[in-house]
Amino acid sequence: MEAIKTITTEELEQKIENGEELLLIDVREDEEVAQGMIQGAKHIPMGQIPNHLDELDKDKEYIFICRSGRRSENVCYYLQDQGYKVRNMVGGMLEWNGEVIV
Repeated sequence: MEAIKTITTEELEQKIENGEELLLIDVREDEEVAQGMIQGAKHIPMGQIPNHLDELDKDKEYIFICRSGRRSENVCYYLQDQGYKVRNMVGGMLEWNGEVIV
């Protein structure tokens, strides 16, 4: 199984500050995202990812986010197997020091 590409919270924060066009998907549950999400992230709970594959473009890279980086890593393995370009935010929201929107 091919290793998942990762991005650190610091790297992601820098990309956002630089105004880069990013595709962020937060796979946490509703009650978790209610406490705050990274600006611009799309919320698709982990269990619903298979139902949303038609919304994802295989030519684009998506960055996946969860609380600690474990669930998003699982989602990345699943999607990478389906031929998608993915990157996991290691450390998850527990290590995120940037802005969040509620």
